[in-house]
Formats: sequence, C-alpha cells, structure tokens
Amino acid sequence: MADTIRFLMCAPDHYDVDYVINPWMEGNIHKSSRDRAVEQWQKLYHAIKDRAIVDLVPPEKGWPDMVFTANAGLVLGDNVVLSRFMHKERQGEEPYFKAWFEKNGFNVFELPKDLPFEGAGDALLDREGRWLWAGYGFRSELDSHPYLAKWLDIEVLSLRLIDPRFYHLDTCFCPLSGGYLLYYPPAFDTYSNHLIERRVPAEKRIVVQEPDAVNFACNAVNVNQTIIMNKISDDLKDRINAAGFEVVQTPLTEFLKAGGAAKCLTLRVTEPVLEDVHANEPVESRIIQLQGHLLDAGIMNKALDLVIENGGSFRVLNFNLGIEKQSTSSAEVRVSAPSHEVMEDIMTQLIDVGAVPRPQEACDVNTEVVALDGVAPDDFYVSTIYPTEVRVNCEWVRVQNQRMDAAIVVDGTAQPPSAECKLLRDLKVGDHVMVGVEGIRTIRNVESRDQRKESKEFTFMGAGVSSERRVELVVEQIAWELRQIRDQGGKVVVTAGPVVIHTGGAQHLSWLIREGYVHALLGGNAIAVHDMEQALMGTSLGVDMLKGVPVRGGHRHHLKVINSIRRYGSIAKAVEAGVLTKGVMYECVKNNIPFCLAGSIRDDGPLPDTEMDLVKAQAEYSRLLQGTDMILMLSSMLHSIGVGNMTPAGVKMVCVDINPAVVTKLSDRGSVESVGVVTDVGLFLSLLVQQLERLTRPIHLTQTV
Repeated sequence: MADTIRFLMCAPDHYDVDYVINPWMEGNIHKSSRDRAVEQWQKLYHAIKDRAIVDLVPPEKGWPDMVFTANAGLVLGDNVVLSRFMHKERQGEEPYFKAWFEKNGFNVFELPKDLPFEGAGDALLDREGRWLWAGYGFRSELDSHPYLAKWLDIEVLSLRLIDPRFYHLDTCFCPLSGGYLLYYPPAFDTYSNHLIERRVPAEKRIVVQEPDAVNFACNAVNVNQTIIMNKISDDLKDRINAAGFEVVQTPLTEFLKAGGAAKCLTLRVTEPVLEDVHANEPVESRIIQLQGHLLDAGIMNKALDLVIENGGSFRVLNFNLGIEKQSTSSAEVRVSAPSHEVMEDIMTQLIDVGAVPRPQEACDVNTEVVALDGVAPDDFYVSTIYPTEVRVNCEWVRVQNQRMDAAIVVDGTAQPPSAECKLLRDLKVGDHVMVGVEGIRTIRNVESRDQRKESKEFTFMGAGVSSERRVELVVEQIAWELRQIRDQGGKVVVTAGPVVIHTGGAQHLSWLIREGYVHALLGGNAIAVHDMEQALMGTSLGVDMLKGVPVRGGHRHHLKVINSIRRYGSIAKAVEAGVLTKGVMYECVKNNIPFCLAGSIRDDGPLPDTEMDLVKAQAEYSRLLQGTDMILMLSSMLHSIGVGNMTPAGVKMVCVDINPAVVTKLSDRGSVESVGVVTDVGLFLSLLVQQLERLTRPIHLTQTV
C-alpha cells in the first residue's frame, strides 16, 4: 500500500551553496535564491506527500546541505547504516541524523570514521528487494561495501563511478518498480556497465542521454508506478510512460546548483526485507608489499594510481620511510576490488611495478596441467619483460628465458625446482602452467638517488622519446654505449627495415657491421632486397640513389635482383661468386654476422634466405637475441615490436623512426632502458658513424715551445 511508504525530508531553512565539494557548486556560491528554493522544495514535498508519508528531520543552522537527506544513511528494515561523509563540510550532519534514527527505533550501524560512505546517495536498493546497488569512486569507498552486506544481510553489487559530475550513484542511476532501471551508462566504467547489463534485461533498461542526465533525470523519486523528477525531455518522458510509469515533473533548479534534485532531497525509510535474500562477499581484498625508493622513484604513486584507475580501492596499512639517503622504504597496502576478475587485472599490473603478496599468503605457485598441446589453462599468467620469480616449495625460483607474452611452466619435482617462459605453441600435455597472480613477483633493481640522477643525465635509464633538437646529444650517448659494448665483448643486434636503404643509410650500417659494432641483423625480405638492389643496380625502389630520381624501368629492379640471387641459391653464394661486392648483406656475409629475414605475405620472390615459416623465423629471432646488450631498431615497426616482445628487461633499446607514433609505441613497452629518437634514420646513422669515428680517432699531442 502506498500509505505504508515513508520518506524523510528536511526543510531548506538554512539551504545555500556555501562551499564547493562537487562540480555543480563551482560558480554558484551564494547564487541560490532562498525563496525559490523553499518554493521548489514545497512542491516536491507535496508531490510526495500526496502519494506517501513524509517525515521531517529538523534543519540545523550551519549545515546547509542537510536538506539532502538521501545522504543521511542507508535503511533496510529496522536497520540503518549511518553515513560517514567524505568532506568536513558535511560531517557535522552525522549526529543529527543519528539522533533521528535512534529516536524512531532504528538499529544504527556506524562505519569506521575514516571510511567514507554517503548513505542512499551511493547505495540504492533494487526496487524488487533482490540486491543492493552500491556506488564508489568519488564519495564512498569500496571497502564500505562488505559492511553493508554483513549488517543488512543483502547481496551488494559494486558500481564504479568515473564522471565527476555524477559523484553519487543516485545522480545517474535510479532503480524502478517492476525491475526497471533508469540510468546514464557513461557515468560508469566498463566492468560496471557489464554488471548492470547482466542483472537488468535490455527491455527493462531505460537509458538516459546526456542532456537529460545533466538535468538529473536519474535523481528521481519512485513511488510505485509514479516517478517524481526535475524537468525532462519529451522523448525520455515518452519512453518512461511506455514502460508503464506516470511522470510528475517539478522544477528543482535551485538544488541543481548544489548538485542535487528530487532523490537527493529524500530518503526512503520503509524498505522491506525479503526473507530469501542474504549477503554475499561483494569485495575481494589482498595485502601487498612494496619495497624500494617508493616516494622519490614514484613507485608508491604509480602503484596506488594503478589500483584506482582499474576500479579498485586501497588502504595503506603501514609505511616505513627510509631515514637515510640510501635507505629504501617499505609499505603494506590492502587492495580491494569489486570482483575476482577486477582483482586479477589489478594484481597483474601491480606485479609489474614490483608488488608482492605477503610471504605467508603465497607459499606455492598455483598451477594447472596442460591438457592439450599448445593450449594453456584458462586464467594462465601472461609473462612480461621483467625478470620474474615464482614461489615453488616455499622458495622463490627465477624464471628462465624471460620474455613477454608467454606462459610460465613450473617443475617442482626438479632439483632444484625450475620455471621457464614458454610460448603457447611450445606447451606440451603435462606441463604445469602458472595460473592467477599469487606467488609471483618481478625483480627490479633498487637504485640509489645518485644512480638515478646519473642515469638521467647520461644513459638510457631515463627512457623517453627524443625530439629533433636533441638528436645529436642522444647520438653521442648511443655511440659511447656502442663503443663500450664492443670493447667489452658485448653484443649488439640491429633490426632494420628497407627505409634504412631508401634514406641512404646502407653505407653507414655497412660500416657499423665492418667495424664490429653489429653482431646480428634481423629484418624482413625487403631490407635485403633493396640493399642488394642498391649494391647491384644503384637504385632503391627504382630510384637512383645518387640523383634521387626514378630510373626508367626501375620498378622492375628489385625483382631482377631477387631472380639473380635465387639463381645462385643464397646471398652467401652470390658473395662467393663475386656478384655481390658491397652493401649491408655483403658485409654480413664477409664478417660472419648472422642474419634472419622473416617473411610475410607481401614479399616478392622471396629471396632464398627469407624464412617464410613464421614460427621458425620467430625461433631464429629469439636465438639470435640471446645475450644481447643493445638493440638498434631502425625504421621497422612490425619487426621491432616482435623483437621487443622477445626481449627481457635490462637490454638497452634504441628505436629510430621519422614517425613519432612508431617511436612512442615501441618506447611504451615499459622498459626503462629504452630510448626513442624521432628523426630520419639515414641522418641518424650518418651522425652515429661520425661520432664513432671521432671516438676512435687517435689523439695527436703537439709540442709547444
């Protein structure tokens, strides 16, 4: 019966916009008309009173937002969870609302003082009583939801708000009688929208468009088949009517200035309890540990930002700050997520920044057995470039063959236990593959402040993308590193595209190979074809490399070169026969530099040396990359991305391309040893050779008299 429905309201005797705690208040300080606000409130009051019982809580001077009684608490049956306001401007309302609830016979539950929860503004009961929709992200914390589930004995569905204009759930979400829902989807993250769609059938979801949303169409009061709300569009009204509801519009513009409308101004205090509805475990929590220079290296901020950005919540349990310059800090953080699925995503990213679970929470790694060759179990852990350890037999075991985008296979019976990265195609029946994220950590070197300062000034450790004005400086640094690697017996691998040849870089890359700066070459069919086209015919893509003009019939040159090499059987045999006498491929053959040309569907010919079996090409790439100290990625996005995925952290990478998007994409792989250079690759190679020649040029001392 309608007469059993009761609402709590508070007269706007002291209402005004006195401060800014949401976007709607900005620019509206003391711009609300008290008389107009009273008039609009009275119309809403009578519209509700005609359909239900309205109780009043006395307004208190100094608390202008007390008029928004939806935030007083959350009521279900005889129980109420009192609000814990986020902002101090509203915290003084709490004792007045508590007194009213106690006076009216409610059992009052109070959250910890430092755990924000703003009542029925952020917690809305399904009008069929089946579950509780609970919002978080701006005013209420996710960690309050388990309390709601426990105290009210109801299933809680957590929804993350992402648009600051819709800072409370009731500003963009309104459950209606009969299982209907009025809501604005862009106010929620993807996970929350999927959750809504799983619980509410499409035919019962009434989607609000932005013009109505910003007029707080969702901030409505539903009494049986009547919806009382601020002014809405005719289209929305027609769709609501079609669902069987009567729409009552009453202007509430003065309250919109403070970020509220009909629902904000009311609190339903008669919410029936269903006997067959009980609590669930709505929130998953885990405790992680962080260690290192957490503040000055930005690790702490990055970790906490990852939690929030991915739909979670956190609470720092303890933080021990290093007291000396070289001291490291440590922290324990409780991370919460609205579901296991979201928690797994968050934990995967936290592992990448060096977070680990408490030791007692992860003794053995969780594994499942491969049942079909080449197919990993569901929820298998996907490896990254960072050195990784897994927990086996209560000990940390280093993962071998570290690379991106692989599964981790564990052998706990071996002595000692072992773990290694394996590509999906290499998995065999019986392999034990790690699943989930428990019992895994990435290893990061803990640098001192002085080391970080030095690395930023002169090495690759301050990863980024260099602009044209910095190219010469960056080339000097790269040349210095190359010289160090060569003189210390290290290894440099070059992955290059045909643009190297087109831009006149062949002679410079040939010099690098000849002088011992290159120890393997990775590329595709095209770089070899056009390099040999230039060496044999003086053109690249049919363009004369000296004059820069197309040659008549030049578009056939590359095919003639391919045909010639195929006649000899291989590039090496063409060199032996004296046909190929210069160029990049010639220098590779003459200096015993291994190379791998990975084929693709667009390749002409191809050359007999081109590996058209992609799996074999990937394996050869991986083999040649082993033990590499530096990789020069020269204008070849696809081959460079492939190389990057095969390479563990710790390998210096230089990506050179005239297209900033390519450089940024490769630099974003996450390795701090990477640097991007946006410039013409031919110019880069020319400057690099000049700098290396300068470094190796003898110093002549002149005697003065």
